Amino acid sequence: MASHIVGYPRMGPKRELKFALESFWDGKSSAEDLKKVAADLRSSIWKQMADAGIKYIPSNTFSYYDQVLDTTAMLGAVPARYNWAGGEIAFDTYFSMARGNASVPAMEMTKWFDTNYHFIVPELGPDVNFSYASHKAVDEYKEAKGLGVDTVPVLIGPVSYLLLSKPAKGVEKSFPLLSLLDKILPIYKEVIAELKAAGASWIQFDEPTLVLDLQAHQLEAFTKAYAELESSLSGLNVLTETYFADVPAEAFKTLTALKGVTAFGFDLVRGTQTLDLIKGGFPSGKYLFAGVVDGRNIWANDLAASLNLLQSLEGIVGKDKLVVSTSCSLLHTAVDLVNETKLDDEIKSWLAFAAQKVVEVNALAKALAGHKDEAFFSANAAAQASRKSSPRVTNEAVQKAATALKGSDHRRATNVSARLDAQQKKLNLPVLPTTTIGSFPQTVELRRVRREYKAKKISEEEYVKAIKEEIKKVVVLQEELDIDVLVHGEPERNDMVEYFGEQLSGFAFTANGWVQSYGSRCVKPPIIYGDVSRPNPMTVFWSTTAQSMTKRPMKGMLTGPVTILNWSFVRNDQPRFETCYQIALAIKDEVEDLEKAGITVIQIDEAALREGLPLRKAEHAFYLNWAVHSFRITNVGIQDTTQIHTHMCYSNFNDIIHSIIDMDADVITIENSRSDEKLLSVFREGVKYGAGIGPGVYDIHSPRIPSTEEIADRVNKMLAVLDTNILWVNPDCGLKTRKYAEVKPALENMVSAAKAIRTQLASTK
Repeated sequence: MASHIVGYPRMGPKRELKFALESFWDGKSSAEDLKKVAADLRSSIWKQMADAGIKYIPSNTFSYYDQVLDTTAMLGAVPARYNWAGGEIAFDTYFSMARGNASVPAMEMTKWFDTNYHFIVPELGPDVNFSYASHKAVDEYKEAKGLGVDTVPVLIGPVSYLLLSKPAKGVEKSFPLLSLLDKILPIYKEVIAELKAAGASWIQFDEPTLVLDLQAHQLEAFTKAYAELESSLSGLNVLTETYFADVPAEAFKTLTALKGVTAFGFDLVRGTQTLDLIKGGFPSGKYLFAGVVDGRNIWANDLAASLNLLQSLEGIVGKDKLVVSTSCSLLHTAVDLVNETKLDDEIKSWLAFAAQKVVEVNALAKALAGHKDEAFFSANAAAQASRKSSPRVTNEAVQKAATALKGSDHRRATNVSARLDAQQKKLNLPVLPTTTIGSFPQTVELRRVRREYKAKKISEEEYVKAIKEEIKKVVVLQEELDIDVLVHGEPERNDMVEYFGEQLSGFAFTANGWVQSYGSRCVKPPIIYGDVSRPNPMTVFWSTTAQSMTKRPMKGMLTGPVTILNWSFVRNDQPRFETCYQIALAIKDEVEDLEKAGITVIQIDEAALREGLPLRKAEHAFYLNWAVHSFRITNVGIQDTTQIHTHMCYSNFNDIIHSIIDMDADVITIENSRSDEKLLSVFREGVKYGAGIGPGVYDIHSPRIPSTEEIADRVNKMLAVLDTNILWVNPDCGLKTRKYAEVKPALENMVSAAKAIRTQLASTK
């Protein structure tokens, strides 16, 4: 029996790529140094899979930044602003597209489907001159071959690439991106020809957009593209891979009829209904790559259940045509459990990271072929049983409290405009109030203090003193800048979810469970293994300490329940909404304690609300209903005079604006600066929004410092569609990843812009 891995994490077990990239960007190491680290990582990944017995090993899933950007480079689709002169795309152009440079901004970044990974969105239009400009796919195939590993080169399929793109600046928004298919297919043909010449026998096209709600003309584009590629592909085995959800019936029909395709890959973890389609009619003689090992979570596979499923599939497609696979790329999971020395043995026995999943895939393939590793399977069964019966998992009181929530929709008693009036009397803010999103730069010194405290190298007293000094510094800076609503800068926090998870019961933490979020940025999701509750207040001490240092309002900073859920590895033994309600109750306790302690502005971040949206429209209402309800639960019990803020980032909100209004926050700040005010079109189209709103006025994901004029121009664009009395002025996200040398001038310019417009508004009155 054969085994296959859709893709593999590229950061390295200890984030080797991250550190190599950042060293290169800082000018501390050469391009050669970076390439060496990358080559070492690739070879160790290929060898690891080969040693584990995997038959179909992917190549070209490694990336220096992002796999969609790699495809853009392959197609030579470089926006004109980067002044690329043609030829093979080098690091300077590639990283400018990803990160911007001193003179031009980066390309837009957005969520990869419903994951916490971000991709760089291609900017296309009728005038793009495509050319074969990056030979990476072929180079990596040859590189693996040189190491004695025959791989399956992976390309993002042509139709998914276009469907994930956006019209470039200056191109009509209605420009049909699929009209570019005829222009990009010749380049795909060149790549295929080179791969064939290099000896490839299989090729994998990732076409994840097939799980979306596609229209007939979009499905036709797949039929057309593969018919056009058919002769180029002859002599190759072609796998078309889908993941993250069920494939709709029409798309399944289109997919399984594609010309020149030998094999079809499906996510059978999230796409349980796809099984019915496979049972209802799978094309004879074709391979089924069955994604039964979860690439999105860190739980050990239930091998017995997976084996049963695979045996039933074998009856449908035939023994020699079934390949055991992961549900999607393992990019979305942590790298290797071996590096976890602090997790206790019981919880560890319930887990499998990418390296362990590779072993699971192969164990299942061997078992199907009649070579079952009995010891491996029985250890797995024992771990599954221990997880089901462990007293650590269940807390009766929490279960009861969460069940009791279902009868009410938990709304604050007064409507938002009345609350805003009461809050304004208390806060007395100017028009266009300025604030920031929460975090301030995390300096090397600050990270050292936290590290030393964690390692017990400094006392609690020394730690608290150091953090208080940092908060004082941030408060003084904001007062000097004349910002209206202050934050304490979050110096005590490593990560906006981890910080809370560490203080809640039902969570476990890893030492090296890093997952790539974008570029070199990694996150370390907590593991929610049991019922969640809050034993003690989590933020009250720091928030009240910060408030005591200033007369201006100081925001209490919390992460919302939906974001804690979406940015964690969540237990898979109960519905997600039940876990979310449990977290909401814990945050509710914290909100009420902050209010009691005299904090009058409380921000409950729901950065990830949008990304949890299911990929199919039919499932949206159910998700939004419980997600928005969870947010309302957190602040239903507080006074009108306490102002509730929330923050959301990296999202296209236009389709969920009514749910955002339904959250009933007093003020919402939104990431908006990279997406070209897409958000504002909602209000242009007549959606009435009565709460406070702060669409980000500059992009904090780039080192660029915006001018006062640029920010003022942004604010004026917003004033064209939003009422003066509801608009806030703020950066688009937290400042944690920036340096003070960038933050100070940027905020100075932001405050100057707000003041200039206040003066303007006063004089026109």
